[in-house]
Amino acid sequence: MSHPPDHQPPSALSGAQLKSGVAAWLGWMFDGLDMHLYTLVALPFVAELLRVSPGAPEASVKASLIQAAFLVGWALGGTVFGRIGDLLGRSRTLCLTILTYTMFTGLAFFAQAWWHLLIFRFLAALGIGGEWAVGASLLFETWPARWRPWLAAVLQSAVNCGVLLACLSGWLLAGTAYRCIFLVGVLPALLTLWIRRAVPEPEVWQAAHGKVRDRPPGLRSLFAGKLRRTTLIVIAVCALSLTAHWALMFWHSAHLRTMARDAGWPKERIDGLANHALYLLTIGAITGNFLAGWIAKCVGYRRAIAALLAAYFALMMTAYGVVRSPESVLFWLPFIGAAQGAFALFTMCLPPLFPTLVRTTGAGFCYNVGRVFAALGTVTFGLFAKVGTGAGAVCDHRLALFYAGWLLLPAALVAWRWLPEAGGENG
Repeated sequence: MSHPPDHQPPSALSGAQLKSGVAAWLGWMFDGLDMHLYTLVALPFVAELLRVSPGAPEASVKASLIQAAFLVGWALGGTVFGRIGDLLGRSRTLCLTILTYTMFTGLAFFAQAWWHLLIFRFLAALGIGGEWAVGASLLFETWPARWRPWLAAVLQSAVNCGVLLACLSGWLLAGTAYRCIFLVGVLPALLTLWIRRAVPEPEVWQAAHGKVRDRPPGLRSLFAGKLRRTTLIVIAVCALSLTAHWALMFWHSAHLRTMARDAGWPKERIDGLANHALYLLTIGAITGNFLAGWIAKCVGYRRAIAALLAAYFALMMTAYGVVRSPESVLFWLPFIGAAQGAFALFTMCLPPLFPTLVRTTGAGFCYNVGRVFAALGTVTFGLFAKVGTGAGAVCDHRLALFYAGWLLLPAALVAWRWLPEAGGENG
């Protein structure tokens, strides 16, 4: 069955379309909440589990290993749940992904060693990674094409709203044990009860699934025929850009905490600084999502993604290319957040590049395999931040952010030159 007509006015949207939109938006919002609860407390909580100072290189290394495990789990979850979404359906799989990340985020409260936290974050990430691909395909298959750039902005803003909820949680729980923040991640479980009852499977998926007589195409088909070139290009753009992006999202807080601690700030003020930084990034990102939608309407997805990634590179070089005070770094964060609007466009750009029966498999695999590289990059750039040797070694996280930012330049160039333009239905 074809997609809804492009001229469909807001008043003509069906109940199924509106419900799918609400389900995807809420799922993404809680995605943002659960993925960023850890980044708010990563360094001090891991140091607490290790019984060392937050400034100790060991704490930074273990914290980055946990984040790396999270990103690997995200990539694996995007592939596994993407495949399940093509076989079982979008709505059913959406419920499974939310239950997965909710359960294991909550269990992180009980971690007694750093490797307990690593396991729980890895398992939570399986659901977070899967939710992206399933939610994106659900919306692509139910909403009119002309809505998609704005829909991408609204969906990505859901993630940003989840980050703001994480910031609010950090503020409300300031002064409590760091582990308490993970209990907030249990809330999304209630959403699955409504999704399972109210959100139907897309008619496009039902029609395509009903025509299959043999075994449906799988992951191997992404590397066969003409689809192989698309798969490799999308992986390259995602791997380069997400590595730099997650280096920023993870290490920017540690960078600010280290500077503030060296300046003699009290714990409450340092925690407030980390929350304020994430808040500024998120407000900038929400603005950038809609800016990205407008640019995509004017010049297309490919050029818009390339332009925003190039801007992201320039801003990272400006913010972290020289030593700055915490206040000076904070000034640049909203602008860096605005450049992150590039990732909003991935939401509606990637699914149509793959046929219906491998849509969540393709979008989920390509986008999330980039997180494997991001996982390696988080640890690698963290090691680059180590200055000195032996007991006198310290961590300068500004260097990690500066080196990682260079990856955004080739990401922009590959997107500009080779990324296919998403025109609509592909199979």
